Amino acid sequence: MSFAAPLLLLGLLLVPVAVVAYVVHDRRREARSPLARPALLPSVMPSVVGSRRHVAPALLLVAATLLLVGLARPQRTVAVPVERATVMLVTDRSGSMRAKDLQPDRIAAVKSAARRFLDAAPRDLRVGAIAFNHNVRLLAGPTTDHDRVADRIDRITARGSTAAGDALATALRSVRPRGDTDDGPPAAIVLLSDGESVRGQDPVKVAERAKDAGVLIHTVALGTDEGTLESRRADGSTRVQQVPPDRETLQRIAEISGGTYSDAESNDALNAVYDRLGSEVTTVPGERELTAVALGGALVLILLGAGSSLALVGRPI
Repeated sequence: MSFAAPLLLLGLLLVPVAVVAYVVHDRRREARSPLARPALLPSVMPSVVGSRRHVAPALLLVAATLLLVGLARPQRTVAVPVERATVMLVTDRSGSMRAKDLQPDRIAAVKSAARRFLDAAPRDLRVGAIAFNHNVRLLAGPTTDHDRVADRIDRITARGSTAAGDALATALRSVRPRGDTDDGPPAAIVLLSDGESVRGQDPVKVAERAKDAGVLIHTVALGTDEGTLESRRADGSTRVQQVPPDRETLQRIAEISGGTYSDAESNDALNAVYDRLGSEVTTVPGERELTAVALGGALVLILLGAGSSLALVGRPI
């Protein structure tokens, strides 16, 4: 919790002073001779018994504390929806995406997770899609037609090698068409890849440009170290190739751009990553004032204090 006017909290120093003053006053009052004989006190003040006389002052003291806190304008951080935000889904479609360490294979798991992401995305979120192997294909420019984007992703097939840097550069141009400036609407790129980039631009260099443009790149390393890809040799024999994700490069890309890095070693993990990214790319931290809550609580306590005083001694305060 934070406060918009924290200096007003200095008024809370008066609270212990008020407590001490009340205790001193109460003891002096008890030390004074009663206005009536002890035997007549029950008929003069029949409802005041023991410590109940302290209820009203205690409630009013807490109310005063809440009033001071309310005047300082307390705030708490909440997730605020981002207006006019754009997200580019950049999906690896190289041959290694045919590995079956996710079910039924990596590329099918990605299609399902992307559909889940798009179904849950706010209607006004602009989403685009890029698929890449050694070539880059813009499947859909940023649009609020999420069904169209999902349909284009469903048509992806896996083959070829990997050019992640070129794909990131295309995505960056899509969300920042006027050049490297962070003056545009909020934008983010979600890069999902399962292998090392072996063609085209260095993806780390593109991440540096994205940072300058104010575009976060969230990276997802898909698959396990045990993932394999089978292919046929010319002689008809089967070749088995290990296809582990390039976690180090993906972590570096996220770190440089200010985004997040995630591992997705199973279908459930992949779905969880996309669910989390859905909230991260569509909201930003914002402050919500709690002044009304503090002042409302103070008003309730004042009314309770006045009511208890009226019931005990016959006067509001």
